[in-house]
Amino acid sequence: MKRYKRLYLLLGVLAVACIATFGVLRFEEHQEQIKNSDEIILKVPSDTVTSLSWEYQEESLSFHKEEVWLYDEDEAFPVSEEKINGLLAQFEEFGASFIIENVQDYGQYGLDVPVCTIRFSTDEQEYEVQLGDYSSMDSERYVSIGDGNVYLVKNDPMDSFNVTIDALVKNDEIPNFNQVEKISEIKVFGSTSLDAKYKENDGLSDNEDDIYFVNKDKKEQPLDTNLVKTYLNNVNALNLGTYVTYNATDEELAKYGLDEPQYNMEVKYTPKSEDSSEDSGDSTDSEAGSSEKTFILHVSAKQDDKAYVRIGDSKIIYEITEDEYKNVTDGSYDSLRHKSVVTADLSDVDSVKVTLEDKDYTIDLSEKKGDIVSTYDGEEIEGTDFTDALKALKASDFTSEEPSEKEEISFKLHYKDDKYPEKEVKIYRYDGTNCLVTIDGKSISLVKRDLVVDLTEAVNAIVLK
Repeated sequence: MKRYKRLYLLLGVLAVACIATFGVLRFEEHQEQIKNSDEIILKVPSDTVTSLSWEYQEESLSFHKEEVWLYDEDEAFPVSEEKINGLLAQFEEFGASFIIENVQDYGQYGLDVPVCTIRFSTDEQEYEVQLGDYSSMDSERYVSIGDGNVYLVKNDPMDSFNVTIDALVKNDEIPNFNQVEKISEIKVFGSTSLDAKYKENDGLSDNEDDIYFVNKDKKEQPLDTNLVKTYLNNVNALNLGTYVTYNATDEELAKYGLDEPQYNMEVKYTPKSEDSSEDSGDSTDSEAGSSEKTFILHVSAKQDDKAYVRIGDSKIIYEITEDEYKNVTDGSYDSLRHKSVVTADLSDVDSVKVTLEDKDYTIDLSEKKGDIVSTYDGEEIEGTDFTDALKALKASDFTSEEPSEKEEISFKLHYKDDKYPEKEVKIYRYDGTNCLVTIDGKSISLVKRDLVVDLTEAVNAIVLK
């Protein structure tokens, strides 16, 4: 009896071993169905897609296309065509690097409960793409397209579909003013005012780079072109990534201080010829048939550490930082005018007649190998202290206050080209820190007293040798 029991036990062990061996063989057979591939598993032109939706974690988004893409939940939402097309572009040629055929257990690939399900359709067909686990060993994502196979794909759709609705808004655009053909006018109104126009500089200013002018006291006054460029670059750099509403009502305009904006700017510009026919979405034709466009920016008053902006009559209101607010509202005349007392390139100056302590001295300037050389009484002066001191005179503040103290030093610039009239600069005592500057008899600015001392010492070092 014991012998039969032992025999039955051995037969049982053998049966288990056979079953296990069969299972291993079946598993190995199943494993052998994984193979390399460079197959394109989906080929759907993005311009044929008429609907798109996806579910990821708590996010569920769906869109449909009429003439443009519309958000199913709110058709007033400004959908970015570019961003939707970017999501679909990966399915135009969606390739796999591995194919796992005849899958029995989708769970081992994370596809029993997909992390994301993407659905889209054309007029002829519907598609569903399920995203499973991410294989850190292969740096690829397991994907199912409903054909019974599982694929490993290098281009992970999760990289682009892991977005919220905020990331798909069609933001307004700000022109890159460095890449336009011409800027004809810059206007600012509200908390400050400016009306600057582009003009060919034919003797209007002693600096040939000056191209923007403001009419002050019936005279064209130049702006510093570099400061204008910096200001427009600050406008262009505005981050429009945070919006507070995309369909502003009158009540919301009032809430965010944009029913009566504190600061407004308009820039009239001509796009480069290759872009003239394009509508960037940020401007309107200034007149029918004209390529000139107008960019408009409205800025609210600062509220705590932020402010709000609106582009033209757009329905979108954006939040900007305190620093951005300071940068884009810094478009006054005083902010953009020349800070330098001597605005000319000294290579255009023939001589400087200096009056110091009631005595006159003429210092000639010439250019030698790209450097400005000073000559006094026929003798070339070593060093550049004098010309450096001239260029260092910069406004610490602008003023129209008349001088009431003693004159410290004055000089007249005589130019090589007769189209520039002689310019007379007088510098007066003002207080212990500043001196007052007049140009051609008109008060212009205050400059730091130590800069005037540097100029006086540089002149003395030349004339008292």
